[in-house]
Amino acid sequence: MLMRTDPFRELDRLAQHLVGPGTWSRPSPMPMDAYREGDEYVVAFDVPGVSADAIDIDVERNMLTVKAERRPVAKPDDVQMELSERPLGVFSRQITLADTLDTERIQADYDAGVLTLRIPIAERAKPRKISVGLGSGRKEISG
Repeated sequence: MLMRTDPFRELDRLAQHLVGPGTWSRPSPMPMDAYREGDEYVVAFDVPGVSADAIDIDVERNMLTVKAERRPVAKPDDVQMELSERPLGVFSRQITLADTLDTERIQADYDAGVLTLRIPIAERAKPRKISVGLGSGRKEISG
């Protein structure tokens, strides 16, 4: 079995525990992947345990902002918590989008705790062929 160790994982967990959950004014970071797939960019955010109505996506000019809030689940009074490692609060990520992306046609899907945004590449940014025409001012020299 291959195990990957991260010496700072416990330190990050401890710092998050001491600082407390993220708030709308000071959100916690949210992990993401970004890649190009054909004629669109795909950005996937991990937001497990967040309901779709607690996700907020905004685009202003070329700045994409994603915020999500993981709210506590109501528990009966007789429940005694033994261990709580799943962070609650607000998570956020901002990405500056290139001018070559079509921000008017962003699609968002949420499935199994992953928010996936698909951002098409603008038509003006796609490679295209330019035909070369023959000039009309050409003269033939005979001799």
